[in-house]
Amino acid sequence: MSDIGGSIGPGQESTAAQAVLRAKYLDYCSAQVADLLLLLSPDEIYVLAQEAHRKGGRPGELSYSRMVQLATASVSRRAALPPFDVWAEDYQKNPERYEAYLMGLWRSEVDDGS
Repeated sequence: MSDIGGSIGPGQESTAAQAVLRAKYLDYCSAQVADLLLLLSPDEIYVLAQEAHRKGGRPGELSYSRMVQLATASVSRRAALPPFDVWAEDYQKNPERYEAYLMGLWRSEVDDGS
């Protein structure tokens, strides 16, 4: 597997391939969520964050970074993202369909050994 680098023994290839596939899936999901966030206005992001903050029962004001975290989590829950198994099967049949949507984050996941 040239995507990973280093030598891979025969028993490790499927594990390494699975790690690359899972990292690409997370990259794909991240890209989809980022695209959805970019479609929202700052006011819509604020409302999403405030709703999540109230539902969490937390008092006080939100920092900008916390607002972005809450809005991202909210969009992630609402997004119609496929489960890993469904995505992986389709990706293996049609990788070109997904490659344009990958941000490249998967490479750092594989390189770090995560």
